[in-house]
Amino acid sequence: MRKLLWTPSEKYLKESNMYQFMLHVNQKYQLFLHDYRTLYEWSIMRPLEFWGSLWDYLGIVTSEPYQQVADDLEKFPGVKWFVGAKLNYAENMLRYADSDAEALIFRGEQSPRRSISWKEMKRQVMALSQTLRDFGVKPGDAVAAYLPNLPETIIAMLAAAAVGAVWCSCATDIGPKAAIDRLGQVNPKILFSVDGYVYKGKAFPVVPNAREVAAGIPTVEKIIFVHYAGNEAQIKAEIKPEDKAQAESWDEATAHDTAGFYYEQVEANTPMVVMFSSGTTGKPKCMAQSVGGLLINQLKELALQNDVKSTDRMLYITSCSWMMWNWQAAALGCGCSIVLFDGNPCYPDDSAIWRILEEEKVTIFGLSASYIHMLLAHGFSPKSTVDLTHLRLISQTGSALSEDGFDYVYREIKSDLHFNSIAGGTDINGCFSSGNPLSPVYSGELQSPGLGMKIECYNDKGQAVRDEQGQLVCEIPCPPMPLYFINDPDNKRYLDAYFNVYPHIWYHGDYVVIHSDTLGISYYGRSDSVLKPSGVRIGTSEIYNQVEKLPEIADSLAIGQNYQNDQRIVLFVQLTPDAVLDEALKKRIKTTLRQNASPRHVPAVIMEAPDIPKTLNGKKVESAVANILNKRKVTNRDALSNPESLDFYYEAAHELSE
Repeated sequence: MRKLLWTPSEKYLKESNMYQFMLHVNQKYQLFLHDYRTLYEWSIMRPLEFWGSLWDYLGIVTSEPYQQVADDLEKFPGVKWFVGAKLNYAENMLRYADSDAEALIFRGEQSPRRSISWKEMKRQVMALSQTLRDFGVKPGDAVAAYLPNLPETIIAMLAAAAVGAVWCSCATDIGPKAAIDRLGQVNPKILFSVDGYVYKGKAFPVVPNAREVAAGIPTVEKIIFVHYAGNEAQIKAEIKPEDKAQAESWDEATAHDTAGFYYEQVEANTPMVVMFSSGTTGKPKCMAQSVGGLLINQLKELALQNDVKSTDRMLYITSCSWMMWNWQAAALGCGCSIVLFDGNPCYPDDSAIWRILEEEKVTIFGLSASYIHMLLAHGFSPKSTVDLTHLRLISQTGSALSEDGFDYVYREIKSDLHFNSIAGGTDINGCFSSGNPLSPVYSGELQSPGLGMKIECYNDKGQAVRDEQGQLVCEIPCPPMPLYFINDPDNKRYLDAYFNVYPHIWYHGDYVVIHSDTLGISYYGRSDSVLKPSGVRIGTSEIYNQVEKLPEIADSLAIGQNYQNDQRIVLFVQLTPDAVLDEALKKRIKTTLRQNASPRHVPAVIMEAPDIPKTLNGKKVESAVANILNKRKVTNRDALSNPESLDFYYEAAHELSE
């Protein structure tokens, strides 16, 4: 049952950036918008006015203004946004960089705290961009990162943007082959990497992997190494004179004279970032996203939907393999300071990351649904452990959060904060659904569609419906949609990915309900993982939300297996230490699902699994296990963070077929 959990105070509402934007729109167009619903409806009915007004309100810095907000909204896909505008992403991110205040703060598991001021960050961006130019990087060339979540990673991204290069990244916890599968498709000229990283108190060397990545990508000419958790001497020992890509240290690369520096001005529809799909069904898709589209949508989501201000400090649990890293970095464009964390947030115990929030007086904290569910299962209470006076907003994404998870946030973290659950993804480097500071928060639902995002829920007949489950679609174009896919000359992969179900309508692949009374959206998992026992659709998140609140369950995976001319649900559970999957626990799992979901949610088979396969971004991989159980080929083990976990499921498939 959906419950009202939070309502913004009059002060919070009226001091929000979104409220001020609504007043701006009312004055400009002589309107009487008075709440989020009326503002949202205007934004999708008048998209050209909305995106144009937003561009102006946000103060996007350009060398040449746009002549058209969009050339033709009927071209879907294919519309060009902010035609005629010339700008630079880094220049917009660094427009607040004139003070000695802390811009980037780093907190690692075993690293001393360090910080970089706005002025020093800008100086390093300028110096590094000059080095990139000396190395021959020109507008349109690609620059890649194989790095942890460090201040240097953000500086490298901004330096690449400053010279008009295309940025792509993945974290160092993925293997060289998976990194080559991603970065190699973009043909980068420069590779940024690190000598080592730390996870759960253990240091892992990276130089050999970085050397292998560079060797596997013919276009890489230079590796710029950051010293972090390894041995700088190892870099010289590992990089051989005969290697085509020679090493340069970060300190050398950022010591360049900044005289003559300038921001490369590019057209708004120029590619700036390449994002990678999970790659669980083949080689990852490479989605090219534009400077203008990325910039305006990120700032919309940060400044308006999350009400980020220059007085804020944000910490997001993320890695460079996830689009939330890009999203977090864009908070600089609001003047917000970023607290970067690298490592395991629960090492050496569940309080680790929360003590950092307390010490750094973090105001905006980003986390995933799986992390909340884990804390819930552990019975950990942050509010009883640390002082969270400064925390005013939690941003949650990654997968659907249960109603119990929503309740946990307000019960065990803080009763008076804006819980902003968001969803969208890698494809748009942003959100189709988000929160907003003008509306209440209800358990189990994201507050609203994002401004300018004309999303709908379609039933099996392709009809827009409310208050029933269906497919998430977007009916009109928006600036952050990809320009194209790399290595897709006829646009086939792009069209197949989003437009092969409904012509000229973006098919996103999420199973949702849009609530008519609140405008909120509930998510039930990916469409391709929806279970269909006896033909009835069931979202896998509906099962996870119930099962994973049991203290014995650390994680779970629900799979539909074709069985006797029907489909049965097989539930794999990963247990917490000392728990045993006996008949009593199986009965409790089934009873919980039957009482809190429905009899159709009850699995036919429950098996213990030593590990749950995850993507490099930490999301469960149902497709690979579904392929194994249904005797289909698994195409890309390297897309998983733990590919060895699949070995168990091959054995389970044999057992289940007997």
